[in-house]
Amino acid sequence: MDHFSYNQGRLFCEGMSADALAEQYGTPLYVYSRKTLEDKYRAIKKAFESVQTIIAFSVKSCSIIGVLNVLRELGAGFDIVSGGELARTMRVGADPRKTVFAGVGKTDEDIRDALAQDILMFNVESEAELDNIQNIAADMGMVAPVALRINPDVDANTHAKTTTGKKENKFGIDFATASRIVRNIAVQPNVRLLGLDVHLGSPIYTTTPYRDALEKVADFILEHRSPRAQFEYLNAGGGYGLLYRDQAVPSFQEYAEAIIPYAKKAGCKLIVEPGRSIVGNAAVLLTRVLYIKDNGHKLFTTVDAGMNDLIRPAMYDAYHFCWPTRSATVPPAHLFTSSDAVAYFTREALETQTGTNTREIQADGLVMTDVVGPICESSDTFAKARRLPPMQRGQLLAIFSAGAYGFSMASNYNSRPRAAEVLVEGDTARVIRRRETLDDLMAGETV
Repeated sequence: MDHFSYNQGRLFCEGMSADALAEQYGTPLYVYSRKTLEDKYRAIKKAFESVQTIIAFSVKSCSIIGVLNVLRELGAGFDIVSGGELARTMRVGADPRKTVFAGVGKTDEDIRDALAQDILMFNVESEAELDNIQNIAADMGMVAPVALRINPDVDANTHAKTTTGKKENKFGIDFATASRIVRNIAVQPNVRLLGLDVHLGSPIYTTTPYRDALEKVADFILEHRSPRAQFEYLNAGGGYGLLYRDQAVPSFQEYAEAIIPYAKKAGCKLIVEPGRSIVGNAAVLLTRVLYIKDNGHKLFTTVDAGMNDLIRPAMYDAYHFCWPTRSATVPPAHLFTSSDAVAYFTREALETQTGTNTREIQADGLVMTDVVGPICESSDTFAKARRLPPMQRGQLLAIFSAGAYGFSMASNYNSRPRAAEVLVEGDTARVIRRRETLDDLMAGETV
């Protein structure tokens, strides 16, 4: 997290103190770094510069329009999966000719709105969807640009809930069906086949699945290209890994080196759809300690953020590094580059698995604690058996790597208003989403 750093024991986002931000805007609070967004986008752009590439940011990963506008200014296109996401990108002035509409359940209204906006293409997920797009486009007197989303039956070795490229997943079209569609495309005059799309899941920590899938896709394109199926674009999807703790993550350049040869082999322009890898480490979630509870067996640190604010740990057993915003103890894995980071995580994993009285494990001035939220669910836990400095009521804790699938998956569960979001730009900050109120919560309801 390049632009989050500790200075004299205090956490800063760029030039702004985390404590000052929490004091001004309250908690829970999402804090985004503009410089991190810029750096990540530019790094991806540079990695793929040897081939004509549209970088279509995955809006589902972080849909707040303040972030989308930064990326639009940098030149990003957008990967959308709903009419609501289309509206968000249009609100920030996105170029519709760099907008790709994916998703298995596009409604008729979604399709009509996207055609009216003249988007680049739809990623079609089934024969039934292709037929529906054909009929709607005919009714509107238009020709709909489409790509077929291929399901290559490639295991990306990621979480079962986020893998999308295996035959048991709901996404995409198998090669045999795709071949039949391409052969019969002439009977659908109101669709124009522009390319093939493949997405394998997220996060993916090796380049091998990309090579395995794209080799099949490139061969398919070369075999099936025709005047009615020119395959101008190869969409390689996204899913690039993010450094959440100490795992090995390929660089953007390494991902590009695995993908670009197949675009060149197929003679296609390239589309990539990064989301998590751009925005994941561009934000932290600040939360304030409410209570410390020692039950004689475990120590619990209860904070004011809940799984409604950040659901990834509850839904995916996801790891998020946590550390107080003020601490005399330097975070042993801060930025994941310190000399004892590997030892820290190895020890932490072993202690988590011991099943012993974790309350008794103390070393290096740290204590073992569970960081939990206020939601009435046992799954409302941000960190289990985590080694942290002793904390007290009122202290602030930063939950790192919260930019992707953080606020975008937030809810009002337990009738909790959603958090505020701020964007830091150097030594200034501005609200890009105000904190919800109880009136907002009940605005659409009647007695």
